[in-house]
Amino acid sequence: MVRQRDCNSCRFRTAYKQNRLQQLRGFCYAAQAGSMSKAAQRMLLRQPSVSLQIRSLERELGVQLFDRSGPKIALTAQGKLLYELAAPLVEGLDTLEESFAARRDVVLKGRLDIAAGESTILYILPRYVSEFTRNHPGIDLELHNVTGREGLIMLRAGEVDFAFGSMLDVPDDIEYIPLYTFHPVLIAAPDHPLAHGGKITLEDIAQYPLILPPRHLTTWQVVDSTFKQRGLKYQVKVEAGGWEVIKRYVELGLGISVVTSICLTGSERLVAVPVKEYFPQRTYGVVLRKGKFLSPQARRFIELLDPRFHERNPGGHGFSRPVVAGS
Repeated sequence: MVRQRDCNSCRFRTAYKQNRLQQLRGFCYAAQAGSMSKAAQRMLLRQPSVSLQIRSLERELGVQLFDRSGPKIALTAQGKLLYELAAPLVEGLDTLEESFAARRDVVLKGRLDIAAGESTILYILPRYVSEFTRNHPGIDLELHNVTGREGLIMLRAGEVDFAFGSMLDVPDDIEYIPLYTFHPVLIAAPDHPLAHGGKITLEDIAQYPLILPPRHLTTWQVVDSTFKQRGLKYQVKVEAGGWEVIKRYVELGLGISVVTSICLTGSERLVAVPVKEYFPQRTYGVVLRKGKFLSPQARRFIELLDPRFHERNPGGHGFSRPVVAGS
């Protein structure tokens, strides 16, 4: 009889632990996505099931974890505290197999998702992607071509391992490690008046039509802010997405543009004039969610970008200091 009660107790404790893990997984996924339905999609469950798991977790802990107002949810103070404790545990269990293989120095298979803008994908990452895929043929690598804002959303939702790009303002929950610095330049067609040499002022630039990325992107905002600080009016003749498109339209003589040197290969039919005394330099680097567990394949890729990453962080994920490579 005693033996039977012990067995029942064991089964109860096992079921309880399995249920608790599922509750915490649903809770963490919902916190990252800001949505119960997105958490359910990630867990391959129906949304009511995840909601019930989280409600049950709240009852058992005696706290409210989310403020619920319509489709949007936000962590309460108690929820933030639990998330800090639970997120590393859930991510560690989710990547246990890969981490075990990495400890044995065997990264044979898996998936790596990186969010990056077009300029980063075109001009910085190709050689690293080539080396990584050559060294790890069993890893499925996907580059998500998104804006910086979209990349942060994906990073917070756990949809990508990390992002790579440029940041001016770094949120409190994000860690940004700049690796490359690029200078601002004015580009013009060879027959344009500003391409004939001599010192160029902001007043000179403001006289001619500009070709810029869409106004919700950082470059447009930086150019707009610079002219407004000097009280100068300017004209944007064309808004175009992508540096390659902008360079092509400048080559055609439709206007001039202010770009970062990241996009210049030397093969363009353009004149590039440095304008760093007027516009800020731009850095590009790794963007991580603070506290996020890095998968072995993510660590391997970041180690390609920064060979000192592993020796500075043998057990963690963050960089101890930025590494800036000039260009």
